[in-house]
Amino acid sequence: MAGGVGVAEVEGRPLLEREWIESARRGDASAFEELVRQYQEIAFRTAYLVVGDADEARDAAQDGFLRAHAALGRFREGAEFRPWLLRIVANAARNRRRSAARRADLAVRAFRDTASGDAAPSPEALLLAEERRDELLAAINRLRPEDRLVIALRWFLELNEEEMAAALDCPRGTVKSRLSRASARLREAIGESGDD
Repeated sequence: MAGGVGVAEVEGRPLLEREWIESARRGDASAFEELVRQYQEIAFRTAYLVVGDADEARDAAQDGFLRAHAALGRFREGAEFRPWLLRIVANAARNRRRSAARRADLAVRAFRDTASGDAAPSPEALLLAEERRDELLAAINRLRPEDRLVIALRWFLELNEEEMAAALDCPRGTVKSRLSRASARLREAIGESGDD
């Protein structure tokens, strides 16, 4: 590369996220493509948690990225990009769900096959763990969509309270109370399934 600096590097070092964002804001399509690559999986998972359908989630994530690209000029400098993007994706997914007149099922099936990384458990332990996981997923799916989303953002996507507040576009205190109420409802739902 004669005398030029590629978009992927500046002075031999990888670009930081804020540099990708600034390049994308100046119209650099490859910089925005890099942001999409970095966040496409979590954007899909976020949309999937809202709409409960893989095809709808892919479309909602794509809508979210298009909206985020169009809104880059309004992105506040110094703000966290991930929660800002996830809020846009979640809104696109909610809009898609509403326009299709469907109630969202929280589809956490994507997490079912996640390996634990521990030593191989016995067949009995595997069966018991699978039964408990299925009971937990069934209890989560019985919750209201708002409760499922809060629980999924915290425990499946592992967002912290600040990121959740940005993704849900509400204060941190509201996130705490929503998470607390959703957790209490989940405990009730688990208790109800154990009474059967």
